[in-house]
Amino acid sequence: MRPLRRSLVSFRFAGRGLRHLLLTQPNFVIHTLAAVLVVVLAAVLGATAVETGLLTVTIGLVLVCEAFNTALEAAVDLASPEYHALAKVAKDVAAGGVLIAAIVAVIVGLIVLGPRLLARVW
Repeated sequence: MRPLRRSLVSFRFAGRGLRHLLLTQPNFVIHTLAAVLVVVLAAVLGATAVETGLLTVTIGLVLVCEAFNTALEAAVDLASPEYHALAKVAKDVAAGGVLIAAIVAVIVGLIVLGPRLLARVW
């Protein structure tokens, strides 16, 4: 297979993965909707290019963590269909990683957009 064709096939697989996330993972949808809200809010509040970049990287981190969490859960379910304490640990730790990323995203959002929001409210 030629390199370009191989790359296009890879993009198709990645698209299927994103579709799976959007259709089956409620938390991914919530994170995506929150991301859209933050991007719109940043535009309305006049965030600078650097601030928008920081918000974008932070949003990407959360969405990637959610995707990895979903992939890990699927792999663990395949490897250990029945309950196993270590499978639970793997899933819980992955979910904890998503939570850490989401908390950091909220903090970054408050640091970047908080002062502008407060200025508009007060």
